[in-house]
Amino acid sequence: MIPVAPYPRLSQFSAPARDSAEIWRTFAGVIGIAVLYMAFVFGALSAIAKMMSEFEFARLVAGMVGASTPIGLSMTLATFIPMLMAAWLVAKILHGRDFSTLIGRGALHDFLRVSAPLLLLVFLMMPLSLLNPDVGAATPFSVLLRWLPAALPLLLLQITAEEVVFRGYLLQQLGARSTRPLAWMVLPSVLFGVLHYAPGDFGANAIWPALWAFVFGCLAADLTARTGNLGAALAMHFATNFSSIFLVGLYGNLDGLALYTLVINSRDFASLAPYLATDFAAMLVSWLLARLMLRV
Repeated sequence: MIPVAPYPRLSQFSAPARDSAEIWRTFAGVIGIAVLYMAFVFGALSAIAKMMSEFEFARLVAGMVGASTPIGLSMTLATFIPMLMAAWLVAKILHGRDFSTLIGRGALHDFLRVSAPLLLLVFLMMPLSLLNPDVGAATPFSVLLRWLPAALPLLLLQITAEEVVFRGYLLQQLGARSTRPLAWMVLPSVLFGVLHYAPGDFGANAIWPALWAFVFGCLAADLTARTGNLGAALAMHFATNFSSIFLVGLYGNLDGLALYTLVINSRDFASLAPYLATDFAAMLVSWLLARLMLRV
């Protein structure tokens, strides 16, 4: 018998990167995305600062730090637009590739097919969260509705930026060189986890949200390699962030438009552990549901 590759569509998805998958070029691409991203963000903030008083600008930046106000959250989500632009420029200039090759064929179909049941799952699970004594009402529903036309597209841009960089660019560049999951799945996910390491918010517990992000990255990469596009990974990322940003958020952490917030001491492991376990379980269920919907 001829052995069947566990990820038969990985080669198809990585094919556009094959002609320019040198290690030095990939490293230069990652550095280029980071530098362009920071330059775009600081450039945009500098331009905004010139149009506002020092007090107004300081208040705006303070709102972005915790993203605990509607405008602060929206501005924080908007900072991911430069990341998308940076990935597009690096793919075009350094690799001579179209932006669409970072996403793959059939991504929109898979996104729509998977996002609907995942969002349904999120809404069905929400009443369970509301039974928790640590969860309380936060943003009025009328305020959320008023901000949603702006915040929802920004959320889509945010999750697209992260998926394009980590499960698009990096996965393809490394997958074009090696079919070993250690290369195209684990290494980008380690970087993804490191960038979610936030000791300022979680103290000694910061390792656990970072580990959550690492596992999420591996599962999203798995879906991408199974389907040959970013659609399912985008859907899982969208449903996850939709839930934590608009429905039940963690107090003081991207909760500017959350209908309800979870108020706990995130630096206390005993307080954080049950919610981490629930989030890990929900993530695995979402991954399995995505595979079930696409039969991959």
